[in-house]
Amino acid sequence: MEIIDYLKTLTREGLQLADAAERAGTQAPVPTCPEWRVADLLRHTGSVHRWATGYVAQGLSARAPFPDAPELVGEELLAWFREGHATLVRTLTGAPADTRCWTFLPTAPPSPLAFWARRQAHETTMHRMDAEAALGAGFGAVEAPFAEDGVDELLTGFHARPQSRVRTAEPRTMRVRASDTGAVWTVHLSPEPARTVRGDGEGDGGAADCTLTGEAAWLYSALWNRQPLTGPGVTGDAELARLWADTAGI
Repeated sequence: MEIIDYLKTLTREGLQLADAAERAGTQAPVPTCPEWRVADLLRHTGSVHRWATGYVAQGLSARAPFPDAPELVGEELLAWFREGHATLVRTLTGAPADTRCWTFLPTAPPSPLAFWARRQAHETTMHRMDAEAALGAGFGAVEAPFAEDGVDELLTGFHARPQSRVRTAEPRTMRVRASDTGAVWTVHLSPEPARTVRGDGEGDGGAADCTLTGEAAWLYSALWNRQPLTGPGVTGDAELARLWADTAGI
């Protein structure tokens, strides 16, 4: 995907997040993040937006402290969130293509600017889903190519890091298939961080112990733990799917 595509998504998703949060009310519980209320969701996402803005705007070359969110409520909190989201979009849109700054995933787009546009588009989309859950509404649509991209970021980026808790005592394999886009990932699990390769992994272990098959949007929301990783799309050893649900939180 191109940076402009991420920026369009980031813009739309942030506006939808704020709208759903406003309709739900800042004291509404967030079912997809059981310890949060909408106010916590807004504070978290608003702080993430400001944190990301700082790297791109200031060209920071090392990890910076996560900014504290103000103890605002109601309309003031919503206004604070909207301001941070708008500033992030403006910063990414106006940044030079050769911007250099810190990033944090082992596999990433070809430039820091692309990294932050991608990361914040997915961050905001996931939390838009959280706001919709608080509203009691079904999740809005996620386009298949973007959902595929988010699955790829999760599997090859986040869960390749030492921080990942998705581990098995013995080597196991989980295959992930997007039925609409044709994308396939093979996730090799062991006591070490997961190793994910694109494709069926032929010549690298053969058949999978568990296979997850579904449209990219379902895989996106389920693998990011926004809906249950269960049903007819889970075949083989369902215990691996339960392991993912229990340990894959970011």
